[in-house]
Amino acid sequence: MNSFAELLRLSLEDLRAEVDKAGEALPVEGLKFLPPIDGRGEVWCAGVTYERSRGARMEESSEQSVYDKVYTADRPELFQKAPAWRVVVDGEPVGIRTDSGHDVPEPELAVVANSHGEIVGFTVCNDMSSRSIEGVNPLYVPQAKLFAGGCALASGIRPVWEVADPKKLGISLVIRRGGDEVFSGTTSTEKLVRELQDLIDVLFLPNDFPDGVILATGTGIVPELDFALAEGDVITITIDELGTLTNPVATGRDPFAFLATENLEGLR
Repeated sequence: MNSFAELLRLSLEDLRAEVDKAGEALPVEGLKFLPPIDGRGEVWCAGVTYERSRGARMEESSEQSVYDKVYTADRPELFQKAPAWRVVVDGEPVGIRTDSGHDVPEPELAVVANSHGEIVGFTVCNDMSSRSIEGVNPLYVPQAKLFAGGCALASGIRPVWEVADPKKLGISLVIRRGGDEVFSGTTSTEKLVRELQDLIDVLFLPNDFPDGVILATGTGIVPELDFALAEGDVITITIDELGTLTNPVATGRDPFAFLATENLEGLR
């Protein structure tokens, strides 16, 4: 296997067999890590899946009722976040828009599904968000969510068979500015109101994902309205059993030109 796409075309049973055949971990010193999604893979997001997220969206929005309704609706909010080639990984910058002014990270458990709609693993996601753009009008969600440096994933995938209960994982967020901690928060996936397989089933109902998909499942940590990211901040997200994702903050398109010019198969 030479790509995540090849692995994620396999059934869960066959994928596990391939992982087991790989044996012991190889030395990683000096290696450049790539996103854990490539080829035709995509990253999607689920929104308003934690009570804290519902409250924060209602605080910032001119149309509060839409968030209250979707939190309890049968149909979840799902939206595309990034194709594989737009994803950044641990150590690479995440972005804030020049036309926003109020941006925050959103630490999220990310579910990895194969082309058959089976959950095969988990990773850590930073779903960067412009609160000011979404707050003006919920119809601006695509602009608030899809932009250069808007999606970061941890470099690895923890196989589903190694995680005893993905609905009992602690999540923490720390933001540092000039070396000083300016925000921290914690939550647990126990507070996630949606079932993971249900989210995947809704996502796959009208769509094919021939090279797999990663679905970020929403955030339970949102800073208060008086906090906004600034260029140079360093964001660290940790999820129990899965690992840590750390990214510095950059502004605008230019710091992410490498995503558009390097190999679109994900071989960065």
